[in-house]
Amino acid sequence: MLPLLVVSALAAVQSLAYEQTLGFNSAPIVETRSLDEIYHAALAEGGVVTFWLGGDEKGDEDAIKKEFEGKFPGMTLNLTTDLSKYHNGRFDEQLAAGHVYVDSIAFQTVHDFPRWEEQGALLHYAPVGFDKIYPPMRDVRAAYYGILTVGWAGKWNTDKLPGIAAPIEWEDWLRPEFKDKLVLTYPNDDDAVLYAFDLIMQQYGKSWFERLLKQNPRWVRGTRTPDTVMQASNSSWAASFTSDGLFPTSNINVSHPVQGSFVTWFQLAAIPKDAPHPEGAKLLHNFMLTKEWQATRGSWPVRSDVEPPTGYPAIFEMPGTNITYFREWMSDRAKLERLRTWFEDKLGSAQGLSPLIDGI
Repeated sequence: MLPLLVVSALAAVQSLAYEQTLGFNSAPIVETRSLDEIYHAALAEGGVVTFWLGGDEKGDEDAIKKEFEGKFPGMTLNLTTDLSKYHNGRFDEQLAAGHVYVDSIAFQTVHDFPRWEEQGALLHYAPVGFDKIYPPMRDVRAAYYGILTVGWAGKWNTDKLPGIAAPIEWEDWLRPEFKDKLVLTYPNDDDAVLYAFDLIMQQYGKSWFERLLKQNPRWVRGTRTPDTVMQASNSSWAASFTSDGLFPTSNINVSHPVQGSFVTWFQLAAIPKDAPHPEGAKLLHNFMLTKEWQATRGSWPVRSDVEPPTGYPAIFEMPGTNITYFREWMSDRAKLERLRTWFEDKLGSAQGLSPLIDGI
């Protein structure tokens, strides 16, 4: 006989995991309240929001917590940043147990959201400004939608590599000056990095990767780790193309290919249907979708009525990238597993602690 807890968990799964179409009850709640009205409703609910955000450094998005709590006194944002590939399984565990305790989710694992919507696990809710989100970035019934975008760049430390010609196209990274200088994230440890290598190698072939290996790159975990290593004065590693960022700094320059393709995607967000603090979650989503918040992210906005980052065209006019293709690519999990296995065979399994606890 199955233990009672297992039976209960199975029953909870069965109560959610059914096809929703014939219920004919998917019309979204369309927000008409002001931000201030939602704020007071969230305070009355308890003033708490539990938010899970995909990222690979614990302090990655602490600015969101500071901004949110500063804007809305009395509100507490319990923000947990972790790898999306771990967050999604933990959310599935909550659904399986019939005990959802997270109020808002925003993950890189964009392939999961249609499944959760089909299971009836997500609230159909259109925040203010939902109609301004680019149509490819939003579900027609507002179960999920883009909340922020991520755009990668080639980067190099100009103190360590002074006077070099800017590496623009992917073959430029194979030049002699990058020998023993590249620090790259394992493609078999992060789907976005895997996507980057797939884009490059579908265009330039396996020989490009073989030549890259001759450059003797350092392989690390986490897409923020290369930035830290490049900046370190006691390190000779000086360049990378597996991390985000659109703007140069005092000693880090950036570039994007024009003939080749580079990584962009939109992080999907949703409110679980059984979120314990739905008003708090609504406040958070409405806040993050304001024109003001979208304009200050240092990346492309998800709203069509917000100007792109200074010096860049709108995301759908940016050469070298297709921000909608990542979602399509992520949906073929069997193909991704074949790619991941191929790279693991070439590089070995990813070595080191999780980037959230490795101290780098």
